[in-house]
Amino acid sequence: MKQRVIKIHPDDNVLVALTNLEPGETVQCEGIDYLVTEPVEAKHKMTTHDLYTGDPVYMYGVLVGKAKQPIQAGGVVTTFNLKHATDAYSPENHQAPSWTAPDVTPWANRTFMGYHRADGKVGTANYWLVIPLVFCENRNIEVLEEALVQDLGYARQRTYRNQTQELISLVSAGKTVDDILQADLQTALADHRRPRLFPNIDGVKFLSHEGGCGGTRQDAQALCGLLAGYITHPNVAGATVLSLGCQNAQVAMLQEEIQQRDPHFGKPLFVLEQQKVGTEESLISQALRQTFAGLMQANANVRKPAPLSKLCIGLECGGSDGFSGISANPMIGYTSDLLVGLGARVILSEFPELCGVEQELCERCVDSETAGRFSTLMSTYADRAQAVGSGFDMNPSPGNIRDGLITDAIKSAGAAKKGGSSPVVAVLDYPEPCVKPGLNLLCTPGNDVESTTAEVGSGANVVLFTTGLGTPTGNPIAPVVKISTNTALARRMPDIIDFNAGSIIEGDETLKEAGERMLDYIIGVASGEIEVSAVRHGQDDFIPWKRGVSL
Repeated sequence: MKQRVIKIHPDDNVLVALTNLEPGETVQCEGIDYLVTEPVEAKHKMTTHDLYTGDPVYMYGVLVGKAKQPIQAGGVVTTFNLKHATDAYSPENHQAPSWTAPDVTPWANRTFMGYHRADGKVGTANYWLVIPLVFCENRNIEVLEEALVQDLGYARQRTYRNQTQELISLVSAGKTVDDILQADLQTALADHRRPRLFPNIDGVKFLSHEGGCGGTRQDAQALCGLLAGYITHPNVAGATVLSLGCQNAQVAMLQEEIQQRDPHFGKPLFVLEQQKVGTEESLISQALRQTFAGLMQANANVRKPAPLSKLCIGLECGGSDGFSGISANPMIGYTSDLLVGLGARVILSEFPELCGVEQELCERCVDSETAGRFSTLMSTYADRAQAVGSGFDMNPSPGNIRDGLITDAIKSAGAAKKGGSSPVVAVLDYPEPCVKPGLNLLCTPGNDVESTTAEVGSGANVVLFTTGLGTPTGNPIAPVVKISTNTALARRMPDIIDFNAGSIIEGDETLKEAGERMLDYIIGVASGEIEVSAVRHGQDDFIPWKRGVSL
């Protein structure tokens, strides 16, 4: 019989239900029998012994909450009987961590097929960017998108217009409201796509946003840093930038940020300032000519073999559930360790979702300076959240809570598993670039899109995104691999899930086996052999962080 509960760490005093449990039944874990005293839904937690008000609750070997009221042995922990709590942390008395990398021999000579750039980086894709420096240019960006995407063969038009035509016919035929609601629409979805004019360019992407002026000067600087990260990104061949002229985010500020990231920057970059050029027609015509010239240059680049050390992987989660921390997250944590062992760069972000594991991460930092920077960024972020009445304890969403993530500390302890066990080589403040091989921590919100946007801006050329509830999140220039924590989700939403880690919950695969399978999958994605769902659907989510409090 398959395992029905799991104890994640020897110090834990709760068990995770792998299936629904009913009162009166007995479950066994590590040779010990436990009586279930309340209904416990799969993904939720039951206590191993009686708890009294104020007693600590441990998961993953760390404090994740304290009892608000007595909880009997075999009872379920809920938002009514458990409150968020974490241990204090300090970077003091730091000692360099020791770590033994997993065996990477099977991948030592593996390569992926990527786009080599002059700065030595290698892209997993080849995109052209069209970017507004300020929200005032968003309409001109839309005009350029309408002019370019369809005719160049990049439109992903999975249109429902045929079904609309069916409904129009029913209305015209005098059908009732009930007839419309019960109509069985027979017309297949149409998918029209023209051949690409530039076959070696994966797409032209338009990074519209609501920033660049108003706000603070720091907002403008951060935005320019983020945009510079995208322009210098190895997945980008070049860019067309539209500036109004009078905004806070000045062209000189963007150029300075580009120079900081790539002192010998040589990609095609065209910058047009509307207040200098004049009419919309002049601006758009000039932008079109320059963009076409850039596309012709960029199309000359073709995929060539590259070592796996040229990968930079972002680690992300969203729509997490009670299985995230025991299947998909530790699985990509093992993959992360493999990548670090191969000399690649890995980025773990979402600082509100590292709450409760700060001490462990401090101790994993390569030196006291790195540990101190992590501690400072975490405490500053937490203080700013508290100042506006939104502490880290408010991070779990209703969906998280419904599926077993009762406190932020429970959610965070599981989320941190994405980072594996390797040393932390650098701590980055948004929107700093990731340059050191190994595990890097990047200060971002827990918001899925803001964090994914930031990871790619720091250099991630593939993002691994775990989800227990399902989310379509993608990125304009980097493939976002969607990984389900449970098989039910993979079956329910096959159109957005790329990789199923539910096999771990079912006992069909170990974390190690799944993590190795994940690395092989990444190589396929990085080589352009596998098109992930978010790319196929054109899910181009892009939200810059304004450095305000966002959980």
